[in-house]
Amino acid sequence: MKKIIRVAALGGAVALALAACGSAPEETNETSGGDETSATVDFTACMVSDEGGFDDASFNESGFKGLEQAESELGITIKTAESTDPGQYTTNVDSMVQQGCNLIIGVGFALEDAVQAGAEANPDIEFALVDSAFSDADFNPVTLDNAKPLLFNTQEAAYLAGYLAAGISETHKLATFGGQPFPSVTIFMDGFVDGAAAYAEESGVATTVVGWDKEAQNGSMIGNFSDTEAGRTTSEQFIADGADVILPVAGPVGSGALNAASQAESTAVIWVDSDGYLQPANEQYKGLILTSVMKQIQTAVFDTIKSSVDGEFTADPYVGTLANGGVDIAPYHDWEANVPAELSAKIDELRQAIIDGDLVVESPSANAVS
Repeated sequence: MKKIIRVAALGGAVALALAACGSAPEETNETSGGDETSATVDFTACMVSDEGGFDDASFNESGFKGLEQAESELGITIKTAESTDPGQYTTNVDSMVQQGCNLIIGVGFALEDAVQAGAEANPDIEFALVDSAFSDADFNPVTLDNAKPLLFNTQEAAYLAGYLAAGISETHKLATFGGQPFPSVTIFMDGFVDGAAAYAEESGVATTVVGWDKEAQNGSMIGNFSDTEAGRTTSEQFIADGADVILPVAGPVGSGALNAASQAESTAVIWVDSDGYLQPANEQYKGLILTSVMKQIQTAVFDTIKSSVDGEFTADPYVGTLANGGVDIAPYHDWEANVPAELSAKIDELRQAIIDGDLVVESPSANAVS
């Protein structure tokens, strides 16, 4: 089995080789039928979470919403296995296989080994994996006819967030940290650093980003996606060092950053994956969220399930971009009045430049788009 220590090498090897053709053991839930207006379909879609669980206010929850949407709108049966520890991934995927699922979706890069093994052992079952492609033992890309990667070029949206953060920062010092150095994590940090650097160059205001060295591809990682206390203490250190905007790329661990920011004046947090301002779990601190770097995981999951139900499933990777609406930044919500009109207009200008291909945001973890 491929080990987690190989993620740094995998980041470029797998992601850059892809060509995307898409457009934008405990079972925890079993529901059948859909709503009253949809006919029942003889199809079962299943989902396995990573250790963050389905209430992480981040990518697991977004994926689960896509599953629920498919249940409601397509009239299918859904089943889930919620992981609380990485050691459960293989067992949970196997559990879904044994329960007769037609399509099994793994949420998160960490499930690559378990999903790939399941797909290889069960060619008659379709699989999908959020935030990762597939590879062999030497990290070479592998295409499986029955397994679809759901990928996101979040460096594009993170670039906008980095430019925005640099533009509103009073200390001209930003910070970021990740859960683990997966490509789906570091791609956010790459774009964020580049966006801040672009603002500094254009404005002439020196701006520092601590927590990530893009060139060396290393930086601050807490080691998991569940330790909110580590997120809090890491953020407190950044704040003590002068950072006033923090980008935590660690799912629910971002709540620790929000807690730390609540204890400091004029400190903002940028959420990831979903619009953190709208998440009930963040209600207490939502006013601290400047924006969010969003991935439309719900839509990607729903569309994948629908294509499978319709007999149109393919292994072609889906890659979300600014151009196809698969990634973007969220509204500024309570910070709207704090963002100068000129800066807001510049963000819109940069977004369009990326969509038009006039501005390319690079990252070793970027996914090729055809």
